[in-house]
Amino acid sequence: MRTPSLAISILMAFAVSCSPGTEPAFPALSGPYLGQAPPDSEPRVFAPGIVSTGQYERDMAMTPDGREIYYGLMSGQLAVIMETRLVDGRWTKPEVAAFSRDPRYFNLEPHISPDGSRFFFLSTRPPEGGAVPDSLVGQWINQDIWVMDREGEEWGEPYNLGAPVNSEAPEFFPSTTRDGTIYFTREEEQTRQSVIYRATWDGTAYRDPERLPETVNSTDQQYNAFIDPDERYLLLGVFGRDDSFGGTDYYVVFRNADDTWSGPINLGAHINRPRGSEWSPYVSPDGQYFFFMSTRTAPVDALPDSVTAAELD
Repeated sequence: MRTPSLAISILMAFAVSCSPGTEPAFPALSGPYLGQAPPDSEPRVFAPGIVSTGQYERDMAMTPDGREIYYGLMSGQLAVIMETRLVDGRWTKPEVAAFSRDPRYFNLEPHISPDGSRFFFLSTRPPEGGAVPDSLVGQWINQDIWVMDREGEEWGEPYNLGAPVNSEAPEFFPSTTRDGTIYFTREEEQTRQSVIYRATWDGTAYRDPERLPETVNSTDQQYNAFIDPDERYLLLGVFGRDDSFGGTDYYVVFRNADDTWSGPINLGAHINRPRGSEWSPYVSPDGQYFFFMSTRTAPVDALPDSVTAAELD
């Protein structure tokens, strides 16, 4: 999970400017990716004032056809998953997804399997049949991976993914391959290290998770790893490396044909910033765009009239 203390947004962080007591009308948006102009070689804020609003926005996920977009939002004591859909050629206004509306529990880090059949996410809700004492509601406990199955045009009821992926330790940030292998972060109980694990799928159940080698887990703190659907590379946030720009940086590690891994490669100054917090990598289903959460200062002259820069780092 790894929650920073600064406001964060997807690509860059902004704050919407409007008069007190008013809410701007939701614009008519059509076309792929909420109708946003695609970026060039320089990162561009995604949907300013719509998705990126200067709050804690992070954790993108999309259906394979690109017609549903989900992302995480933290606001005050809430941590929810937002959704927007392309309906009759127009994108709906983002709202809290139905399965994420219980304010007692935190829900973040959505992930949709490459075939669109399963929706994974982090939740602090208790396992089925369990209960959380009132004194522990609203705390980061019971961090497990939950899943929903696709049922027609909607998602079914959430259920705990269970052992052997989930354990007594916190597990979070699921990401899956086309053959069903799941990558996730586990905070190990004895050392408090955050490390990347994976568990392969045998067609009916997950095999015992394996901790990835030191070429991937190169420090005490790496987390929130996105796996390429074809398992060619892994994008992840890493803290504590000598080649970082400071704070947590995004890195890529490449998987070889013999299932060994390259060393971490820093994604560079275009993506990572000094003192920045880089926490949630994601590549669109078509493989064309890299979405990432970052804290950084927005240049005022690059903003539309309705948006003002937020000094966040």
